Amino acid sequence: MDDAVDSSQRQTHSQAQDPLPPGRPSVTVAVLLQREAQPNQWEDWRFSVVDVVAHQTAFGDQPRVLRDDGKLQTRLHPNFELTLYPDEAEGYFLNLSSGAPVWFVVWRVSDEDPSVAWAERVSLSYTEAGRWLDAQERVDNVPLPADLAAWLQSYVEVYYRPEVKKERRRPQSFVSPGERR
Repeated sequence: MDDAVDSSQRQTHSQAQDPLPPGRPSVTVAVLLQREAQPNQWEDWRFSVVDVVAHQTAFGDQPRVLRDDGKLQTRLHPNFELTLYPDEAEGYFLNLSSGAPVWFVVWRVSDEDPSVAWAERVSLSYTEAGRWLDAQERVDNVPLPADLAAWLQSYVEVYYRPEVKKERRRPQSFVSPGERR
């Protein structure tokens, strides 16, 4: 792979150092998307999200090929800004409480050339990913590093408030005639 993307990307994201930076918390990331040529007799191409890493200015703003050996191609799709929103706090909570928090990445394949795909959006919200899947989007997930999971957890602790359950009142038709009000 290119020297611009290495294991140091997994270590620390600058925004994850401060639990809740002033303003709306965000982090800029890049997506590594892999294309496999003829993985089986039924598919010409198979795409998968390999990783989400911290964006660096050396990545630039345009997607580029990092590796291509004829069978596997890895492309870097840089500069995705992920901003946290209070109204998505429940989705972040669901992601964290799953036991294995993940990045959710929407990616698309070109209609003109099915050998070309690109990352479209990145999220940490379980409910947002569910909406994308309901809309028939292609969504992959990759593990979220521990430092970013802690950063997200601190955001959830501030903004997520579980819905208060109201005691359900049974319809009068289910109550015996002697107990009806």
